[in-house]
Amino acid sequence: MAYLLLASAADAQEVASTTFDAESGKFLFDAVGKGIGAGLVILGAGLGIGKIGGMAVEAMSRQPEVSGNIQTGMIIAAALIEGATFFALILIGFLM
Repeated sequence: MAYLLLASAADAQEVASTTFDAESGKFLFDAVGKGIGAGLVILGAGLGIGKIGGMAVEAMSRQPEVSGNIQTGMIIAAALIEGATFFALILIGFLM
């Protein structure tokens, strides 16, 4: 969905072939690798934050008196996962 909303001029460029580029020593389909890598990063982050949220709600329903502490821990853990996700996406963009 975000890709469709943020279409760029790169979409108008011709598709790279799958042949080997002797100058750079890489195959010319790095965009596919970037897409798969970014998708895996986002999938992992979404699953991790979803699991944190679900377990936190379950813990708060079992012990409502400590819900403030649980919620604080949940927000901190979700922020750390989100930071690691952004870092991984930036590395994917630079390394490939």
